[in-house]
Amino acid sequence: MRVVICGAGVIGACTAYFLSRRGIDAIVVELTEVAAAASGKAGGFLALDWCAGTPLDALARRSFHLHAALSDQIAGDWGYRRMTTYSGFVFPRGDARHRVPAKLNWLSEGVVIGDLLGTTETTAVAHPRRFTSAMMNAAQAYGAELRRGQVTGIAWRADGSTVRGVEVDGGLIEAEAVVIAMGPWSRLASEWTAVPAVFGQRSPSLVYDTGTDVPADALFLEYYEESGAVITVEVFPRADSSTLVTAFSDARPLPTDPAAVIPDVIEIERLQAISERLSPIFRVDRIIARQACFRPVTQDGLPLIGKVPQTEGAYVATGHSVWGILNAPATAEALTELIADGVASSTDLTPFDPSRLQ
Repeated sequence: MRVVICGAGVIGACTAYFLSRRGIDAIVVELTEVAAAASGKAGGFLALDWCAGTPLDALARRSFHLHAALSDQIAGDWGYRRMTTYSGFVFPRGDARHRVPAKLNWLSEGVVIGDLLGTTETTAVAHPRRFTSAMMNAAQAYGAELRRGQVTGIAWRADGSTVRGVEVDGGLIEAEAVVIAMGPWSRLASEWTAVPAVFGQRSPSLVYDTGTDVPADALFLEYYEESGAVITVEVFPRADSSTLVTAFSDARPLPTDPAAVIPDVIEIERLQAISERLSPIFRVDRIIARQACFRPVTQDGLPLIGKVPQTEGAYVATGHSVWGILNAPATAEALTELIADGVASSTDLTPFDPSRLQ
């Protein structure tokens, strides 16, 4: 059996790995490079139970455990490590609460740590680009193939509803199944088949070289501006001695080419000022990346994982929003079971059936 996977982001790479491990011929087609978009620029935060009470709970729990197992099974250092996670508040300098000493000694005065959100048993982090690349390399070691090219459509058999393969740069790659895993660019597949709408949510971020100055403490902070506006700021220290700071998620027009995604200068300057307020460690000379990415979201906030409606042999896996890195392994595992066995046994994919949005 041959399966063509459209997209070499974290979902595509993980799917190639699980398929090839089953002995299925997997071909990944990617326009730019592995982890070119959000899969290379996200925070990489992982949480065991933060989706409790939602349809995502079982998927997230399974995937959290898979991340731990994969870090022992697959060659390559992608900075997987357990973390402690806190909530907190950052008050304006004129606010009396500004003088509250920081509970974490690497933070500035006025950064008030609130609740413990996660322990090393329930929260972790992975470097997203390195994780995605390691999964792609592992898939290739099992026989998967990575091809450069632009997917421009799905080719159909004579009945008009069964997949024959994908059209790539004017040619045809024949396959018994096709997986659409292009993040927010999966919306392009809506022109070829009945893939529900996918939208892009844009997030800028800064990456700092923090060495050993920042411990394994992830932060989710409510930042109070002088105007009274409150911004959620997220801080993710990584095992490679870098720390990512992000905020300001919003909807923006999606560029045609993922390589064309660039950060807004004003947003980056604002984020830089916020970072400098958080800690003296976040100096401008320690910035190693100014970046932005688009995360895929759906109309109801749940991912699309499963068979594309009204087609035979077409599948989709996208729309994971902020939980793409976390939920990629369990998504790929269950999708592989659905393709190979006709049913997903490791995780129930019913809540994510694409037909729900038809």
